[in-house]
Amino acid sequence: MKKKQYFVFVILLLGLTFSFCSQPKAVLQVPTVTKFRAPAYPLITIDPYTSAWSMTDKLYDEPVKHWTGKTHSLIGAVRVDGEVYRFLGEVNVPWIPIVPMANYEPWKGQYTKKAPAKGWEQVDFNHASWMTGNGAFGTREMPSLGTVWDTKDIWVRREFTIPANIPDEDVYLIYSHDDIFELYLNGEQLVKTAYEWHNNVILKIDRSLLKLGEKNVIAAHCHNRTGGGYVDFGIFQQSSDKNTFRQTATQTSVSLSATQTHYEFACGPVNLNLQFVSPLLPNDLDLLSRPVNYINYQVVSNDGAEHDVQVYIEATPEWAVNVPAQEVEVVKGKTGPIDYVKAGTTEQPVLEKKGDNIRIDWGYVYLATNQRENASVSIEDYFTSKHNFEAEGKVSGVSSMITRPVKQMPAMVYVDDIGAVGSKTEAGYVMLAYDDLESIQYFGDNLKGWWTKDGNFTINDALQAASAEYTQVMNRCAEFDNQLWEETLTAGGKNYADLCVLAFRQSIAAHKLVKDTEGNILFLSKENFSNGSIGTVDVTYPSAPLYLKYNPELLKGMLNPIFYYTESGKWNKPFAAHDVGTYPLANGQTYGGDMPVEESGNMVILTAAIAEMEGNADYAAEHWEALTTWSNYLLENGLDPDNQLCTDDFAGHFAHNVNLSVKAIMGIASYGRLAEMLGKKEIAKKYTTEAKRMAQEWMKMADDGDHYRLTFDQPGTWSQKYNLVWDKIMDLGIFPSEVAQTEVAYYLTKQNKYGLPLDNRRTYTKSDWIVWTATLANDQETFQKFIDPLHAFVTETPDRVPMSDWYETPSAKQVGFQARSVVGGYFIKLLDK
Repeated sequence: MKKKQYFVFVILLLGLTFSFCSQPKAVLQVPTVTKFRAPAYPLITIDPYTSAWSMTDKLYDEPVKHWTGKTHSLIGAVRVDGEVYRFLGEVNVPWIPIVPMANYEPWKGQYTKKAPAKGWEQVDFNHASWMTGNGAFGTREMPSLGTVWDTKDIWVRREFTIPANIPDEDVYLIYSHDDIFELYLNGEQLVKTAYEWHNNVILKIDRSLLKLGEKNVIAAHCHNRTGGGYVDFGIFQQSSDKNTFRQTATQTSVSLSATQTHYEFACGPVNLNLQFVSPLLPNDLDLLSRPVNYINYQVVSNDGAEHDVQVYIEATPEWAVNVPAQEVEVVKGKTGPIDYVKAGTTEQPVLEKKGDNIRIDWGYVYLATNQRENASVSIEDYFTSKHNFEAEGKVSGVSSMITRPVKQMPAMVYVDDIGAVGSKTEAGYVMLAYDDLESIQYFGDNLKGWWTKDGNFTINDALQAASAEYTQVMNRCAEFDNQLWEETLTAGGKNYADLCVLAFRQSIAAHKLVKDTEGNILFLSKENFSNGSIGTVDVTYPSAPLYLKYNPELLKGMLNPIFYYTESGKWNKPFAAHDVGTYPLANGQTYGGDMPVEESGNMVILTAAIAEMEGNADYAAEHWEALTTWSNYLLENGLDPDNQLCTDDFAGHFAHNVNLSVKAIMGIASYGRLAEMLGKKEIAKKYTTEAKRMAQEWMKMADDGDHYRLTFDQPGTWSQKYNLVWDKIMDLGIFPSEVAQTEVAYYLTKQNKYGLPLDNRRTYTKSDWIVWTATLANDQETFQKFIDPLHAFVTETPDRVPMSDWYETPSAKQVGFQARSVVGGYFIKLLDK
């Protein structure tokens, strides 16, 4: 690992001159972009709550979605000589509830947690002995919960009458469940799943199954192996108003750079280029945390003639609610030269929710523009705005404020009436921002975002700064994108560079940057689609390489909560905690078990890695007592760990974990390195010597001939020893180099089409660990043999979600996890000497 990092910005000499209507011309640097099919394309990436993606190849094939899969609508259209072409998102035709789900309104049903008599799913079944409760049914953290269900099984019956005069449209059953689920409509089974978790599955049903004007019954049974899950269902039709923005542009290209996603379209006689820009520059914390993203657009004639052009971009208050039943207030406003529309819930339950599959419902989403004669924002009725734009190319606005439930579809609309467009490129941009008011609760204190400068910098200030600094920010993003591309391309080739480009925004946006009350940096991760934990140490560990490379201060912000937890006495065990809560409430560990060797090793290793990057151990010196406690724990318990979890906790508890033993040894060696840097010679000698002795013992205990085992007591097994990578990166000299090379050679015999399995027990893998394992290779050709199948997974997986890190190596199918910060681990190759 290099002691210092020197940023060499690669700037393209080619610049583009855009005319920003009444604004002065600006020269914008062009970032190097790469083209490949991503499982999902990042569009707006601010933090774990404001994170929206396109999950299709064409930007207009589906609605824009939050990383959890819920719609966070963005619609874009261009009107050329009266002809409208939709280029962004899909018009969200509202669902009309016939039998509402709980996110529309509470509903009553009968339920039992004991196996019922035969025929329980039939219409005429006598449920008199069952209990009555409100839907949805599930564990306490589940959305729109009406009745707590915490046993392994629940049976639910819901009786209802459907009016005889419902519209002559298709009818759909929409349901959510966790986990094994069966559902019946009037005794007919419509759903039967395996051990799966799905939200808002849409199933078209035969109208003949319904008894119009009579009693109907939906009956469901759900089984969760660990106790408690989720059950919700309803019957819906769609609005008949489906004919707006039907014609799409033709997407000709999509490409990526670290901070930007680029699209190109043909809109009849006009070409449109579009960029979504998230200025997440790691060496500028004020900018990285500023909750403002840009949507840039450029239009130019493609036939040499002039054309009359208007651009339409729309968001909805879905960005500011957890469920669409929530009431919102939408307000038009102004700050300096900025016009905006903002939306938020009337309830404003600040920091009242925690959990995984949760979206923010406090604070306000903003759609904003720099005030210009021909660009404006307004509040509209959802379909009215589109009809008006198609008919006239402009919209009028319903009022300066409206209050209504999101399901009644208010719209926040931006229109730029560019006018005549010829061979000269005309351009503009709109800003999408989110002011969360309070970001994190940290051991009882509510903390605002870093960008607020301790509450002295408002969202109005942020919007004005984002506009005033627009050209500078765009050029800095391009410079950083080019630097990252050149560094990753040089280190690992194009496929590796592609992976890093896609990982960059995903990893950063899975964190929130704040300060504690003493001014210390906190960069808190959320375990997306895992369990929602905040500040998880074994999520920090795989994420760390990105931040070690580009700004170790951010990694300190990831470690500080765990140090504080121990040093304050709030955590008094002799090993490091697993987490500090459930996002966004960081008030202490909420995970159900400990990972003593795992988390202690992680903390000591990463502290040493920071010292290597900075060339000094000052940060370690501030936390020496905690580091000493954890290192001694590793010394006593790390060589042959007892039955416990490691970071791959989904694989379950097991003892004598060989790779976990490597982590303990690396932790002890890291402590020795830190002691050496601090001039503690005797301590350094003791721990370094002990680490080397333990490594020799490890080699004997784990030896399995041509490789090393999964556990010390199981011959004929194997696993990825990704924790060995720190011996190479920090040049610790603990294990003989042939240990890693023996493992690498063996792994090459175990690869499947889409990568190297985690170990011999299953065919699934973790993508971050593959890159760490690949980095053990001593030559580029071998490194590439691990990276190419991983790249194939990313570009061929059938699961269109923000990059998963847990998938099946034979099929490229997602097992679990998505949009997690751990993909920051892909950058570990950049730390290799």
